[in-house]
Amino acid sequence: MTYQNGNPRPLLSILWVFIILNFFARDIHELGRPGMLEQMISGTIDGVVVTEMLMLFGGIMIEIPILMTVLALLLPHAANRWANIGVGLLTMVTIVAMNLKPDLDNVFFMGIQLIALVGIIGVAWRWRGPESI
Repeated sequence: MTYQNGNPRPLLSILWVFIILNFFARDIHELGRPGMLEQMISGTIDGVVVTEMLMLFGGIMIEIPILMTVLALLLPHAANRWANIGVGLLTMVTIVAMNLKPDLDNVFFMGIQLIALVGIIGVAWRWRGPESI
């Protein structure tokens, strides 16, 4: 696989943007589910009480991919490679753990995100030097 000037940084950053957009698309899509707005107003979604700690966790989990869009462009090679692999794996685990009983549309969004994350991990894994992949 070749990239512009042998540099996978732009591709990694774009893939992180793609994942973030899919998070938002899924969340917006969920608003159309019957009863979802009422659950959100009540503070209980699918039987889970939405606490400040849960909101903080959700904020951190979306902020990490947002941060990776910048870090993929700025970190030195070795740190960049391992950050993309580690955060990619962490994000995969989080996506699966937060969707233990997904409905059909969540399976769709989850599948798209997991494919992109496999792409990120694969690109980072094969990135052997600052100018090669």
